[in-house]
Amino acid sequence: MPPERLFDLARSVDAHVESQKGSGERAVAGVTSGLIGAGQEVTWRARHFGIPLTMTSRVTHVDIPRSFTDEQVRGPFRSFRHIHEFEATPGGCIMTDRVVFTAPFGLLGRAAGKLVLRPYLQRLIRDRGRFLASLE
Repeated sequence: MPPERLFDLARSVDAHVESQKGSGERAVAGVTSGLIGAGQEVTWRARHFGIPLTMTSRVTHVDIPRSFTDEQVRGPFRSFRHIHEFEATPGGCIMTDRVVFTAPFGLLGRAAGKLVLRPYLQRLIRDRGRFLASLE
């Protein structure tokens, strides 16, 4: 699909909720539907690993339609940054997601981050990307 369309789908709170039905993720504060933009926040509630979690993210960078970044301002991670990049191609667009995070709980958290959180987040991001591509 064209980069502009994929860029907007990736910023869509509604599309995000649809893509994360398995965890029951929903937007409960801030921007709770439509497109999120620069400086705006959304608070998510979801259940991961059987644990109810709440995380507030703020969009800290937007370069339409090439990239945007959201970062945790409150939540379960010590830090969490999600960079979304979009590259136009002759056939449409390539979307690349880069997530940089630091788990809480020091050494134990670092081990859990490598062994559990990284693969779990990779799967969530991959599944979300497939979902967005299916909306073409």
